[in-house]
Amino acid sequence: MTFLRNIPKNDATDNDLVLRYRQSGDLSVLGDLYQRYMDLVYGVCLKYFKEPERARDSVMMIFEELISKLKKHEVDNFKSWLYQLAKNHCLMQLRSPKNLKTVEINADLMQNAENVHLNGVLEKEENLKKMEHCLETLENEQRQSIQLFYLEGKCYNEIVALTGIEWNRVRSLIQNGRRNLKNCMDKNESKFSNEESGG
Repeated sequence: MTFLRNIPKNDATDNDLVLRYRQSGDLSVLGDLYQRYMDLVYGVCLKYFKEPERARDSVMMIFEELISKLKKHEVDNFKSWLYQLAKNHCLMQLRSPKNLKTVEINADLMQNAENVHLNGVLEKEENLKKMEHCLETLENEQRQSIQLFYLEGKCYNEIVALTGIEWNRVRSLIQNGRRNLKNCMDKNESKFSNEESGG
């Protein structure tokens, strides 16, 4: 399945857009540039993770990395540089302690680690009650975007088509909604723990 469809035409070269972004910091310029290669990034992530949902999530995380990294690095060939960045991101994720099944982790630490990555949180049945409560605290567009992206597996362009919200705003809604959802779930950790233990 193609991750991105209907890429808007932009006659500027990659180097033009890189320069324009570095000078202005305009995220819409970076968004135009990134959209050209989202299929490539998704393919790299899918190759390493073998999970479409995790690959989609990484596409967004890599865009967030780009925001700061593209300002710090001299880039002659954006496509090759982005490919390497995506590959390194995936390798770092796979090498992180939470992915090494042979590592023994203290049970108390494990509970905190579950909340580090939203996909992990959403997949944990014991967190569904917290998640449902916290979803209701999000503003409408954030809640809708989070549900479509994480729970229904829609890509950015599908969300744009379904909601009419522009691509950059969808990215922002998902990024902020994910953070707000995690904060709410962290904040309600003790409340739900007490309810479950009958306290």
